[in-house]
Amino acid sequence: MAQLQFFRSPVQPGVVSSSSRAGAVAMSRRQAIVGGAAALAAPLIVSRHVLGQGPTAPSEQLNLAGIGVGGVGFSQLQACEKAGFRIAVLCDVDQQYAKRAFDRWPQAARYRDFREMLQAEGDKIDAVYCGTPDHSHAVICLAALRRKKHLCCVKPLTRTIHERRCVVEAARAAGVATQVTASPNTSEVACRTCELIWAGAIGPVREVHTWSNRPLWPQGMARPAGADPVPSHLDWDLWIGPAPMRPFKDVWPEDHLALLQVGARHSRGVYHPWNFRGWWDFGTGALGDMGCHHVNTPYRALKLGSPVRIHASSTRVLPETAPLGSIVAYDFPAREDMPPVRLVWYDGGVKPPCPPEIEHRALPDEGTLYVGDEGRMLGPKILDAQRAAKFENVPRTLPRRAGTWGEWYEACRGGEPAGCNFEWAGPLTDFVLLGNIAIRTRKMLHWDASSRDFTDAPEANKYLQEPYRDGWSLDS
Repeated sequence: MAQLQFFRSPVQPGVVSSSSRAGAVAMSRRQAIVGGAAALAAPLIVSRHVLGQGPTAPSEQLNLAGIGVGGVGFSQLQACEKAGFRIAVLCDVDQQYAKRAFDRWPQAARYRDFREMLQAEGDKIDAVYCGTPDHSHAVICLAALRRKKHLCCVKPLTRTIHERRCVVEAARAAGVATQVTASPNTSEVACRTCELIWAGAIGPVREVHTWSNRPLWPQGMARPAGADPVPSHLDWDLWIGPAPMRPFKDVWPEDHLALLQVGARHSRGVYHPWNFRGWWDFGTGALGDMGCHHVNTPYRALKLGSPVRIHASSTRVLPETAPLGSIVAYDFPAREDMPPVRLVWYDGGVKPPCPPEIEHRALPDEGTLYVGDEGRMLGPKILDAQRAAKFENVPRTLPRRAGTWGEWYEACRGGEPAGCNFEWAGPLTDFVLLGNIAIRTRKMLHWDASSRDFTDAPEANKYLQEPYRDGWSLDS
């Protein structure tokens, strides 16, 4: 392996409550919500949807149901609307947290329980968006896929490897348009990175280093004792879903506050709405949150599949939470005309050594560095000026597409699959989940993708499929 040569509120009227199990109150739906994806102005090869055809006609719009609409779901549903979807149904376990979505789309029917929503609205909707915490992705996605609904899920696709396999297989059988919200590998930046690497701009690539400024939420601590009253606007049982039940906790105890490594804005809400990411029962840590974003382009540019070996080092690992910071190395075998490559992930403020070509020797807060036999690239930027000049006219041969929402809408309308459809997102999901298992076990792991297990660490295999609490199953 080549070495780096560096210088070292109350329930809203009309909401279906999981406690009351009342029928949904019918809501009128507006027509003619303006859609259409924003055009990318550049002399590039582009898809039809990128060019834009003006507002989408009402007869062409697709009815979309959003599940998990109070957090990132709010802004992402706005992006879906802009792409051409009609926001027809909103579903969230926390009616106060979802209020801004209810206010933004007053015509949409409202629910708390996604199962009741799909039962009542299944024949009225065309597509489903899932923006819930990681631990509920699989059960929601499978319920939507069984009804053959087009589906978009926030990253990572699932919380376990077994869930990922089940969801991808179900999507394949359903034959619907799918998408995961990883940073698209079809943008100008992503496509240019691929074109340059494939043109040999830095020679064969043998190392990739990618880093994130996450976590921005508490990690590396034990579960706080005690319980707080569950607010009336939150269905805590439904929020827990398939995960092991635990008491609701809203306020951090004083002895925990000093341990929180993030700003005070996230100190309230031990699990919900934001801080779920750091808990293994509900989230997938910094790697799960940002890994799919950062490695989507490297996976395409380097034609990556499954790693054969994963090893991690980190700050202290506690049973229930991800560590404050970690480094995870993945080794991939040779692919087609490409040599073996090591991809290293960093989080918690850790970065790789800065290459000498970087001015002031300072790397950005987040980024991806490609190390080839003949040079280095930071994203699509060749760091050596002479090589950059030599390869500046490499042809732009890859289609630049509309991005996450436009691609998904186009696919739902019968166009080509979205760039991060479930088939593509499966390996990205495995990447972050395998890394988390390496973090939790603190062992060098050898992964056999064909048998779907670790060949020399049976104790790690228990994390591939974790049990659900009573009343929840992937089969229901």
